[in-house]
Amino acid sequence: MKDAIEQYLPWFILKNIPSLGNQAAKDLIDTYKDPETILALSPRELKQVKGLSFHTINALTHYESHVEKARAQLVALLEHSMGILTLNDPAYPALLRQIPDPPLLLTCAGDILPGKQDAACIAIVGSRTPTDYGLKAARAFSSALGKAGFVIVSGMARGIDSAAHQGALEAGATTVAVLGSGLGNVYPPENKDLFNEIQKNGAILSEFPLDAPPLGAHFPVRNRIIAGMTLGTLVIEAAKKSGSLITARLACEYNREVFAMPGSIYSAKSTGTHELLKNGATLIENHKDVIEQLQGLIRRDIPEPKDKKEQEIHSVSMDKDTAVIDEIIGPYPVHIDRIIEKSAMHSARVNAILLELELSGRITKHPGNYFSRTTATG
Repeated sequence: MKDAIEQYLPWFILKNIPSLGNQAAKDLIDTYKDPETILALSPRELKQVKGLSFHTINALTHYESHVEKARAQLVALLEHSMGILTLNDPAYPALLRQIPDPPLLLTCAGDILPGKQDAACIAIVGSRTPTDYGLKAARAFSSALGKAGFVIVSGMARGIDSAAHQGALEAGATTVAVLGSGLGNVYPPENKDLFNEIQKNGAILSEFPLDAPPLGAHFPVRNRIIAGMTLGTLVIEAAKKSGSLITARLACEYNREVFAMPGSIYSAKSTGTHELLKNGATLIENHKDVIEQLQGLIRRDIPEPKDKKEQEIHSVSMDKDTAVIDEIIGPYPVHIDRIIEKSAMHSARVNAILLELELSGRITKHPGNYFSRTTATG
C-alpha cells in the first residue's frame, strides 16, 4: 500500500484543490505531465499559466492543507481494493481523455485493462420509469450490440440503465457502469447484485470519493463521462426533462453520434426521444442501424496484406513531422485543434500533412475536422 500511496497521493491532492476545475487540471497535466511537477511550481510560475485564478494559485501554493483529506480518500479506496485510473494512465478510456474536462482520476471496481481502451463503447440510457416496451428494447439492443463486440456503457440507474447492463451480461458481453455516487455507496441500493455482476464482467467507474452519496448534482457531472467515453449515445425512452437528454446533448457537443428509438405518440416517456429525432438524432429501429452509423469509427484488426503491392497501398513515406502527426492520430477521432496543440506545429503544416495522410489512405477525415487512423472494416 505504501507504494500506491506514494504513486497516487499527488493526484488526489490536485483533485482536492478548491476551484481547480477538471478543464484547468487537464491543461496543467498536458503542460507539466504529472501532478508532482505542478505542486512544485512557484507562485510566479503559476501566474504564467493562463486561466488560473488567484484563489487557485494560492491553494496550489499551499497544497499542504489538503494532504490529509487526500490521503484519507486514497487510503479508503486502497483498503477496499478499488482500482485507480489517472488521466495519464494507458488504461484511462481513450475517448474520455479527449473531452474538454475529463476527470483527473477515476476510481474503478472491476477490470479496465490497457487493451480494453480500444474497444468500441456505446452508451444506452433512458427513463428510470420506462414502459415494458422500453425495457424490452433496452435489453434487446444491449444484447445484440454486445454480441457484435460493443462495450455497453450506462449509469446503473433504475429502468433503462439497469436493463442495458442486464442485456449485456445475459449476452456474455462487457458492460461498464458510471456512478453518480462513490463506489462504496451503491445506488440505487437494490442494484447491489447488479453491481457485483458488472464487476465480474466489466467495470464500475466513479470520479467521486468512496463514500460519496448520490447527490442530485452528481448525475449531470456523471453523464459527461458516459457521453465522453463512448462513440455514441442511444436514448431508448426519455421524457422532455429526462437526465438522458443531458447525456445526449453532451454527446452532440463532443461530436459523438446520438441515436434515439421512436416510441408511442401517446406516451410521455417518448416525448424526449422524439424531440431528439426532430433535432437531428439518428432514428434507430434495430442494432444494425447503430453499427452502420459507427462502422467507420469501430476499431478492427487490420489483416495482413496479401502481397507486397497491397502493403504499399497502405504505406506512406514519412519525414519527421509526418511521423509525429501519425503517432498522434489513433483509432478514435481526434480534433484538428488537438493535433496542432500536441504536435506544436504551425496549423498550415499540420493541414498539409493531414491531407497527405488522407490521400494515402492512412487516415480518415470525419465531420467537424476530426481525424482517425484508417482501419479495415471487413
